[in-house]
Amino acid sequence: MKRREFLTAAGTGVAATTALAMPAIAQSMPEVKWRCTSSFPKSLDTIYGAGEFMAEVVKEATDGKFQIQVFAAGEIVPGLQALDATQNNTVEMCHSASYYYVGKDPTFAFGTAIPFGLNARQTQAWFEQGNGMKLLNDFYKSYGVVMMPGGNTGAQMGGWFRKEVKSVEDLKGLKMRIAGIAGQVMAKLGVVPQQLAGGDIYPALEKGTIDAAEWVGPYDDEKLGLYKVAQYYYYPGWWEGCAALNYFVNLEKFNSLPKTYQSVLLAAMAQSNTNMLARYDAKNPPAIQSLVRSGAQLRRYPNDVMDAAYKAATTLYDEISAKNPAFKTMWDDVKAFRSNAYLWWQVAEFTFDDFMVRARSRG
Repeated sequence: MKRREFLTAAGTGVAATTALAMPAIAQSMPEVKWRCTSSFPKSLDTIYGAGEFMAEVVKEATDGKFQIQVFAAGEIVPGLQALDATQNNTVEMCHSASYYYVGKDPTFAFGTAIPFGLNARQTQAWFEQGNGMKLLNDFYKSYGVVMMPGGNTGAQMGGWFRKEVKSVEDLKGLKMRIAGIAGQVMAKLGVVPQQLAGGDIYPALEKGTIDAAEWVGPYDDEKLGLYKVAQYYYYPGWWEGCAALNYFVNLEKFNSLPKTYQSVLLAAMAQSNTNMLARYDAKNPPAIQSLVRSGAQLRRYPNDVMDAAYKAATTLYDEISAKNPAFKTMWDDVKAFRSNAYLWWQVAEFTFDDFMVRARSRG
């Protein structure tokens, strides 16, 4: 659904208030122009497109008084420097993924995803109804930014492999494009993690420089053509039961905005957050079918791989927690929230989904 169609259909939030707000804004509010640097290329219409969606909502709700220009990765700074550019006021805000910055502190991972963490709905619940946003923004404050959720991919796939993975033993020595906390977990299983930009994955797999790679999921993966050079497509992406994207806003710049503009910006970011997940949920089903028709062979990770990865992740979190109080605080809170969330999930959510999946398979 296009942004304007979405606003018209919604009839709530910013869209519903626009007619009331615009006359007052147009007459009395200042003109503000911001720049938002994205960590993503324009070709990723789902992820990069969320930033454009947000900017259009802000512009429309303020009758053009508050404008945000979105720049793709590399146009102002490289994608992995988006947060730095926001911190040092090169730009007022960025659209990125918190876990890109675990090199600064592993606690950054919690803003996006950790292996065996929360799914998309649970993450949003932790953000909004749990302690998530308070804990995260207390942490981000020391970096001079405030964060708001900026979309979600939902559960991701487990990567493309040139050879089948039948046990944990098959992982040992594999060179795999996977980074951050997930890469550290894979390393405990014998994998040699590689950090590559999306555009470099295909040639690396084709040449055999790497043996496997993870990206996002069917819709985005198909665009990279990975099925042509690595036919085994594994699931689930246990390192990303979801991936929450993030808007980071320079704290001083946000506080300097008129209160009306602050409210509009927050509402616009919230709308783009829900819109991205809906787009992935609509686009992934036909994409996975298309990939299978093109030769991709779906494989579920063997149970011993899942069990070993879970154990390795838990061990890693305990190791980090022993020397990083911020990480420990976040991990303890997520663990408690996850336990309660899945207690409920196994009663109603999972049993309904399980029945419907089986019903579909029976035709």
